[in-house]
Amino acid sequence: MPLDREKNKASATTYSQESLNVITGGGVESGTSIFDPVLCEIAYRWFSPVDGLVLDPFAGGSVRGIVAAKLGRQYIGHELRGEQVEANRIQANEICGNDAIVPVWITGDSRNIDKTCADVDADLIFTCPPYADLEVYSDDPNDLSTMGYEEFRKVYGEIIAKTCARLRNDRFAVCVVGEVRDKKGNYYDFVGDTVQAFRSAGLHYYNEAILITAVGSLPIRAGKQFSASRKLGKTHQNILVFVKGDGKKAANACGPVDVVDVEEFEDQAAS
Repeated sequence: MPLDREKNKASATTYSQESLNVITGGGVESGTSIFDPVLCEIAYRWFSPVDGLVLDPFAGGSVRGIVAAKLGRQYIGHELRGEQVEANRIQANEICGNDAIVPVWITGDSRNIDKTCADVDADLIFTCPPYADLEVYSDDPNDLSTMGYEEFRKVYGEIIAKTCARLRNDRFAVCVVGEVRDKKGNYYDFVGDTVQAFRSAGLHYYNEAILITAVGSLPIRAGKQFSASRKLGKTHQNILVFVKGDGKKAANACGPVDVVDVEEFEDQAAS
């Protein structure tokens, strides 16, 4: 099922330009990838209940926490870098300062999430892990982005297992990932390793979707090297959905969701 950001704008919360500027400009995460707030809203509305608790073991930026607060979900994010957590809190205070629910970030190694979040019963796991060493976020040896892939995969699986242990039964987990190449230009199969990590944690692989991202300068960048390498340019990310327990019970726990009647939509479009 494709998730086209442009086509989903109409059903998404209207974020003020000021809020978007705070989310996407300045702070520690400036200059790196920014998580899509529209994707956040879709994931929260589809796969978690209102008033539910969202747990994120790789909470690099502020977007997922801010959108959760705006949609009435309690967000708890775990992030290694103290300076990024401070930037997240500053941004959240500017946007969510008067809200009933505010996002929470915990500073520390996510390998300790079983201890720092021992009392958490999550209604959704929603995360976007570091894409191996594609972006190196710090020089901390505990930072996954500094590790070789085999060590990265081992630690990544450990964190996923401990996080999933904090998820309630009959609930969903959503993970946004993409493929990463090694130094020789070959794929690691990070998407496949992510599926295996969640399965090893006891969850079922339930859905997959594609987020279509902006093409931008991709044709130019990919075209310059295509003749020599035959590497195709990517303009999407993988949205992987897992369930702990029974999928129908998990869907029921999320509550009602607006679903477009295709025939009704076509009739309206024709009139």
